[in-house]
Amino acid sequence: MVQLIVGDKGKGKTKELLDKANNHIKSVEGNIVYLDKSTKHMYELNNKIRLINVTDYMITDADEFVGFLSGIISQDHDLQAVYIDGFLKIAALEGLDITPTIQKIKKLSEQFHVDFTISVSLDGEDIPEALKSDIAVAV
Repeated sequence: MVQLIVGDKGKGKTKELLDKANNHIKSVEGNIVYLDKSTKHMYELNNKIRLINVTDYMITDADEFVGFLSGIISQDHDLQAVYIDGFLKIAALEGLDITPTIQKIKKLSEQFHVDFTISVSLDGEDIPEALKSDIAVAV
Protein backbone atom coordinates (compact mmCIF):
# COMPACT_ATOMS: atom_id res chain seq x y z
CA MET A 1 0.00 0.00 0.00
CA VAL A 2 1.21 3.48 -0.84
CA GLN A 3 -0.33 6.50 0.87
CA LEU A 4 0.46 10.12 0.12
CA ILE A 5 0.42 13.04 2.52
CA VAL A 6 0.21 16.12 0.34
CA GLY A 7 0.30 19.87 0.84
CA ASP A 8 2.44 22.90 0.20
CA LYS A 9 5.64 23.46 2.18
CA GLY A 10 5.05 24.46 5.78
CA LYS A 11 1.54 23.02 6.05
CA GLY A 12 2.31 20.27 8.60
CA LYS A 13 3.07 17.19 6.49
CA THR A 14 6.12 16.24 8.56
CA LYS A 15 4.20 16.39 11.84
CA GLU A 16 1.48 14.22 10.30
CA LEU A 17 4.10 11.73 9.05
CA LEU A 18 5.91 11.61 12.41
CA ASP A 19 2.62 11.04 14.25
CA LYS A 20 1.65 8.23 11.87
CA ALA A 21 5.05 6.51 12.26
CA ASN A 22 5.06 6.84 16.06
CA ASN A 23 1.53 5.49 16.33
CA HIS A 24 2.22 2.67 13.87
CA ILE A 25 5.25 1.36 15.81
CA LYS A 26 2.97 0.64 18.79
CA SER A 27 1.00 -1.98 16.85
CA VAL A 28 3.48 -3.35 14.30
CA GLU A 29 5.35 -6.61 14.79
CA GLY A 30 8.07 -5.89 12.22
CA ASN A 31 10.35 -2.94 11.59
CA ILE A 32 9.72 0.61 10.43
CA VAL A 33 12.16 2.83 8.56
CA TYR A 34 11.83 6.63 8.31
CA LEU A 35 13.66 8.28 5.40
CA ASP A 36 14.44 11.98 5.63
CA LYS A 37 16.77 14.61 4.22
CA SER A 38 18.45 15.20 7.62
CA THR A 39 18.56 13.86 11.18
CA LYS A 40 16.61 16.87 12.45
CA HIS A 41 13.62 14.78 13.56
CA MET A 42 15.63 12.01 15.22
CA TYR A 43 14.40 12.83 18.73
CA GLU A 44 10.78 13.15 17.62
CA LEU A 45 10.71 9.52 16.44
CA ASN A 46 10.22 6.50 18.64
CA ASN A 47 13.65 4.89 19.18
CA LYS A 48 12.38 1.63 17.61
CA ILE A 49 12.06 3.40 14.24
CA ARG A 50 15.21 3.49 12.14
CA LEU A 51 15.91 6.98 10.76
CA ILE A 52 17.98 7.14 7.59
CA ASN A 53 19.37 10.42 6.32
CA VAL A 54 19.11 9.79 2.57
CA THR A 55 21.34 12.73 1.65
CA ASP A 56 24.30 10.74 3.01
CA TYR A 57 23.95 8.27 0.12
CA MET A 58 24.56 10.48 -2.95
CA ILE A 59 21.24 9.79 -4.69
CA THR A 60 21.03 11.88 -7.85
CA ASP A 61 17.87 10.65 -9.60
CA ALA A 62 14.62 8.81 -9.01
CA ASP A 63 15.92 5.46 -10.31
CA GLU A 64 18.76 5.55 -7.80
CA PHE A 65 16.20 6.31 -5.08
CA VAL A 66 14.10 3.28 -6.06
CA GLY A 67 17.29 1.19 -6.02
CA PHE A 68 18.04 2.55 -2.54
CA LEU A 69 14.56 1.50 -1.38
CA SER A 70 15.11 -1.94 -2.89
CA GLY A 71 18.36 -2.26 -0.96
CA ILE A 72 16.64 -1.38 2.32
CA ILE A 73 13.92 -3.95 1.66
CA SER A 74 16.43 -6.65 0.69
CA GLN A 75 18.37 -6.23 3.94
CA ASP A 76 15.40 -6.39 6.32
CA HIS A 77 12.95 -9.26 5.89
CA ASP A 78 10.96 -7.96 8.88
CA LEU A 79 10.40 -4.55 7.30
CA GLN A 80 6.71 -3.66 7.37
CA ALA A 81 6.59 0.08 6.70
CA VAL A 82 8.64 2.89 5.22
CA TYR A 83 7.85 6.54 5.89
CA ILE A 84 9.37 9.02 3.45
CA ASP A 85 9.61 12.71 4.33
CA GLY A 86 10.65 15.30 1.76
CA PHE A 87 10.03 12.87 -1.10
CA LEU A 88 10.52 15.37 -3.94
CA LYS A 89 13.93 16.39 -2.61
CA ILE A 90 15.37 13.03 -1.56
CA ALA A 91 14.15 11.26 -4.70
CA ALA A 92 15.47 14.10 -6.92
CA LEU A 93 11.99 14.73 -8.34
CA GLU A 94 11.54 18.44 -7.73
CA GLY A 95 9.72 19.88 -10.74
CA LEU A 96 9.32 16.44 -12.36
CA ASP A 97 6.43 13.99 -12.79
CA ILE A 98 6.29 11.74 -9.72
CA THR A 99 3.93 9.19 -11.29
CA PRO A 100 6.54 6.71 -12.68
CA THR A 101 8.46 6.64 -9.40
CA ILE A 102 5.32 6.18 -7.29
CA GLN A 103 4.28 3.35 -9.64
CA LYS A 104 7.64 1.62 -9.02
CA ILE A 105 7.22 2.07 -5.26
CA LYS A 106 3.76 0.52 -5.54
CA LYS A 107 5.31 -2.52 -7.25
CA LEU A 108 7.86 -2.83 -4.43
CA SER A 109 5.05 -2.54 -1.90
CA GLU A 110 3.01 -5.31 -3.54
CA GLN A 111 5.93 -7.65 -4.16
CA PHE A 112 7.51 -7.37 -0.71
CA HIS A 113 4.44 -6.50 1.42
CA VAL A 114 5.88 -3.23 2.70
CA ASP A 115 3.64 -0.21 3.24
CA PHE A 116 4.86 3.23 2.18
CA THR A 117 3.64 6.56 3.51
CA ILE A 118 5.11 9.45 1.55
CA SER A 119 4.99 13.20 2.16
CA VAL A 120 4.86 15.19 -1.08
CA SER A 121 5.24 18.98 -1.12
CA LEU A 122 2.53 19.58 -3.68
CA ASP A 123 -0.96 20.89 -3.23
CA GLY A 124 -3.57 18.15 -3.62
CA GLU A 125 -4.76 19.78 -6.85
CA ASP A 126 -1.24 19.52 -8.32
CA ILE A 127 -0.94 15.77 -7.74
CA PRO A 128 -1.17 13.84 -11.03
CA GLU A 129 -4.65 12.46 -11.67
CA ALA A 130 -3.39 8.85 -11.64
CA LEU A 131 -2.22 9.28 -8.02
CA LYS A 132 -5.14 11.18 -6.50
CA SER A 133 -6.70 7.98 -5.15
CA ASP A 134 -3.49 7.41 -3.12
CA ILE A 135 -3.88 10.65 -1.13
CA ALA A 136 -4.47 9.75 2.52
CA VAL A 137 -4.10 13.25 3.97
CA ALA A 138 -4.18 16.67 2.32
CA VAL A 139 -3.00 19.50 4.58
